[in-house]
Amino acid sequence: MIGSRHRQAIPTKLSLEQFEQFVLPHLSRDRRGPAPTLALHTTFNYILQMLYTGCQWKALAIEMNARGRPEIHYTRLYRALRR
Repeated sequence: MIGSRHRQAIPTKLSLEQFEQFVLPHLSRDRRGPAPTLALHTTFNYILQMLYTGCQWKALAIEMNARGRPEIHYTRLYRALRR
């Protein structure tokens, strides 16, 4: 229809298959330092969530790990976005 607008939803989470197909080929990986403790896919989903909600980094809902601590600190997510 002419004049109708279709809204396309902004994803807040990508499946692993979508991430590997659409995002991973465009990312560079660091070769220095220790291996990351959190998967790149999970880090990317946190960044998508923050961009979609527009919340502050500190207010991002980060899940807890087995020790009861956040699985990643919000400053690491910010650094990943800047890279």
